Amino acid sequence: MENDLGRDPIPQLVLRIAIPSMLAQFVSVLYSVVDRMYIGNIAQVGKLALAGAGVCGPIVTMIGSVAFLVGIGGSPLMSIRMGAGDLKAARKILANCFLLLSGLSVVLMLLALATRKQALLLFGASDTTLPYAMQYYTVYLLGTPFALLSTGMNQFIICQGFAKKGMQSVMLGAVLNILLDPVFIFGFKMNVAGAALATILSQMGSCAFVLYFLFSKKPAVRITFGEYDWKTMGKVMAMGFTPFMIIAFDNVMIIALNALLQKYGGLEQGDLLVAAATIAQSFMLVVTMPLGGITGGTGSILGFNYGAGQPKRILQAQKFILLLSIGYTALLFVIGQTVPQLFVGIFTQDAQVADLAVQAIRITTMGIIPLGLQYMIVDGFTGMGMMQYSLPLSFFRKLVYFIPLFVLPALFGGVATFYAEPISDFVAPLVSLALYWNRIKWIVGDKAQTCKT
Repeated sequence: MENDLGRDPIPQLVLRIAIPSMLAQFVSVLYSVVDRMYIGNIAQVGKLALAGAGVCGPIVTMIGSVAFLVGIGGSPLMSIRMGAGDLKAARKILANCFLLLSGLSVVLMLLALATRKQALLLFGASDTTLPYAMQYYTVYLLGTPFALLSTGMNQFIICQGFAKKGMQSVMLGAVLNILLDPVFIFGFKMNVAGAALATILSQMGSCAFVLYFLFSKKPAVRITFGEYDWKTMGKVMAMGFTPFMIIAFDNVMIIALNALLQKYGGLEQGDLLVAAATIAQSFMLVVTMPLGGITGGTGSILGFNYGAGQPKRILQAQKFILLLSIGYTALLFVIGQTVPQLFVGIFTQDAQVADLAVQAIRITTMGIIPLGLQYMIVDGFTGMGMMQYSLPLSFFRKLVYFIPLFVLPALFGGVATFYAEPISDFVAPLVSLALYWNRIKWIVGDKAQTCKT
């Protein structure tokens, strides 16, 4: 094992798990960023193709959130069992999660393919961007099982202390994507369909890496067959409901944003605003996904020590997780406010889109420093299996976002929709901090109880 979650010194343990998890998520952002970068630079149609891919982005990510329903739902349960020394129960959880995720991925792929045109039109595609969105989305959906299995099952590598292995699986896919994108987009002249095909092949590589490791003898808990039961699957899905809903609602927000930008931008500015929002959303992925890698990846430390009844290690770990989170968001805040044009320049050379994208990044990053606190608290509760706290806090942040999202553009125009993000990023962490401060000493003061499967 790379890390002993119950005995290694906390500062070094947090760094050894948080940094690879953060880097893995940062590299995974390259999947979408590289696709959008190449798509935005397709000759003559780059602007429209980028807007089309932008409409697909949140829908694709929403489908991908099912990986976290099972992965983040099952991995804390497995960590808690491992902390309590019950490897048999841990193996049962992993076996049920593998079967559950395999089945869900196939069902989702078939449903999404059957409803793809209606979904794209509903969620912000215009008559001019729909053909590009359809090309990308149709091809991408064919790789849904590989995408979900690689992402979801990777959580069971990380939660056993193999953070570097988890990072390597993501890096493998990202490097393949970077290499294959120009080959299919420009070499074979497949345009947006080529970007989607490159992503599928990359996800196949990551999936093969993850499953090979989890079937091998290296991890203490590896994939086995048998002992399937609905009760265990139900507990996994109940545990994973919070991270699933967080990611799903994040993408509902993006979908609503795209639809409102089309509505208030009209024929003149609608597609330009969606293209600019796609670039701004790519920057926010650079903020939120590595941040989630820090706070979500280290949830294995919290879950293991909660199962082992070690409250002091939990509190000590959360202090270091918060420092890393705030440090990362502060760095991205400075970049987003001072030099967003450097990021925008890799996506488009269109002056209108670039100006709008720079403005959007500066607005949406105004509140990302307190977002580090929000992630630490919500993912910390999730890592310890406390959905009764993490779920309401997550929903509250979405509610705070949705109110100004619909009110502001009606009063001030399309660009005002971008201000919904910083409003929610300031208000929600304050409420989360109040709840955390009130409950954490009571929680860790109790003797940690291991749930029975």
